[in-house]
Amino acid sequence: QVSLVESGGGSVQSGGSLRLSCETGGNMWKKNYYLAWFRQAPGAEREGVAAIAIGSSGGLIYADFVKGRFTISLDNSKNTLYLQMNSLKPEDTAMYYCAAKGGLWSPTALSRSAYASWGPGTQVTVSS
Repeated sequence: QVSLVESGGGSVQSGGSLRLSCETGGNMWKKNYYLAWFRQAPGAEREGVAAIAIGSSGGLIYADFVKGRFTISLDNSKNTLYLQMNSLKPEDTAMYYCAAKGGLWSPTALSRSAYASWGPGTQVTVSS
């Protein structure tokens, strides 16, 4: 288990932008870990948005529905994960969660079942 705290959510109009942050416990940044963003809309399953590897494996993956609009990134100096969200749509409205998993990069990095550590979430609401 690692410490994860999301921030940066809010309400924007369609076409707007938000940047989410996830502050993490420091120990993982010296090991093989990967971090991900998930989202969950009311009444829907939690779904993977994007994932990225810490360390040398260089893993990076996006869900098809955010490709070209969202960018996941890391700031090792701040132990922080980001999700830059541009061209937001009403269907992007959801609670957004940060998740972490120790180990080498996996092609299942957008699978909810791969992760044991989760933050409390931050709400994103996009109005039309």
